[in-house]
Amino acid sequence: MSDTAGLSRITTVDYHTGGEPFRIVTGGVDQPPGRTVLDKRRSAPEHLDHVRRLLVFEPRGHADMYGCFVVEPNDAGADLGVVFFHNAGYSTACGHGTIALVTWALDESIVPQQEGETRVVVDVPSGRLETWARVEGGRVRSVRFRNVPSYVWAEGIDVAGRKVDVAFGGAFYACLEERIEPRELPRLIELGRELKQALEEEHEIVHPLEPELRDVYGVVFWQEEGTSPLTQRNVTVFADGEVDRSPCGSGTSARLALLDRSGRLPRGEELRHLSIVGSEFRGRVVGDTSVGERAAVITEVEGRAYRTGKHTFELDPDDPLGEGFLLR
Repeated sequence: MSDTAGLSRITTVDYHTGGEPFRIVTGGVDQPPGRTVLDKRRSAPEHLDHVRRLLVFEPRGHADMYGCFVVEPNDAGADLGVVFFHNAGYSTACGHGTIALVTWALDESIVPQQEGETRVVVDVPSGRLETWARVEGGRVRSVRFRNVPSYVWAEGIDVAGRKVDVAFGGAFYACLEERIEPRELPRLIELGRELKQALEEEHEIVHPLEPELRDVYGVVFWQEEGTSPLTQRNVTVFADGEVDRSPCGSGTSARLALLDRSGRLPRGEELRHLSIVGSEFRGRVVGDTSVGERAAVITEVEGRAYRTGKHTFELDPDDPLGEGFLLR
């Protein structure tokens, strides 16, 4: 498939994780070429972008839609591979999507489930993730993933008149304290775009080992909620002004790296991370490592996904709106 005219029926299964949608493509689409998942992410814009637009753009999707192509893993050491997509392209990491993908794989018996705990290994563009699904009564009750190494890139950078921290949790996130309320969203979306642009104009933010992992993916706005356990609420603005309804899985890992560096979250204790809609992830730092010459930490994040429907999408060749549009 290389053009819109060649689109067949495309099937998906949709989930939400903490309120954030995740559309899993299950049929009607060829795999993007490439040996590794990172190679497949690199080739997806050329080979599958018409599908991404069809599934993300209105009237079949919306500006805040998220999804994935399920692909072959890098090797036999993983159960699944995944290429994530959103309104502006293809991300290197997606925690809420990983939780939904593993839930789907067990729901559909793509990976056999066992009562108690089932281990599933997933290759994502930023690396290999080990996950554990808690299964009770034949249902997936939660999924915990151990993320790629997370680290603090910089703290207290002056950006557009504000102090901003930047950390990596599978992607780079700028983090700053702000008031988190739904009525604040228009302001936070514009501020997120402004900060992302300013950071990328003033700094080269690149992973020391993989140059494709670069630039600011999202801006995490957070506020304090409590101390027993440490509880924070956040909203993450990412891609092209997209708003994460979940607590943001890879963003949670970035926050954990910062909280560990500051000493606010003792080892072994959990961060209760809330979203703008009140959903919850639990995260903790479980070890030390390094990324190049940078000190880094190993984090785990846990949440739950819920199925919302199955879909068959089509494109009428006479439809003047074609693959669709976005209104923001």
